[in-house]
Amino acid sequence: MKILLLVIGKTDEKYLLEGMSKYRNRLKHYIGFNYEEIPDIKNRKSLSEAQQKKQEADLILAKLKVGDKLVLLDEKGKEYRSVEFAKHLQQQMNSGIKRLVFVVGGPYGFDTSVYDKSQGKLSLSKMTFSHQMIRLFMLEQVYRAMTILKNEPYHHE
Repeated sequence: MKILLLVIGKTDEKYLLEGMSKYRNRLKHYIGFNYEEIPDIKNRKSLSEAQQKKQEADLILAKLKVGDKLVLLDEKGKEYRSVEFAKHLQQQMNSGIKRLVFVVGGPYGFDTSVYDKSQGKLSLSKMTFSHQMIRLFMLEQVYRAMTILKNEPYHHE
């Protein structure tokens, strides 16, 4: 199985880019992992919230392939402790899916068409974080899950 973290918009904070690079490089040793940014919608300030979500949805759905499992990072999603998330990833790997796609949406969340296609929602916290920070947190949690599955000393109970 491969994992794709798909995000709307670029990350422009240097400290986040450095952290993200660190975890993306570490993940290469454990699993096929890709990170992809979908550019921000052009002229988005002139679009309504619904129009922005629809345009983002079209771009997100165009990135999906047959056999993908789509999981949205969403405040109403399922929360896991790190060990539980590792076990969940192992179940996904064992299920035979080709690619697990995690998506961080735009500032207004997801259009209903994306929710309709999704096969899960994941929340990293009850707190609200910036969309740029969530990228780093998600990368770190996937890395942490991989080290847990390999019984490596990164995670401590």
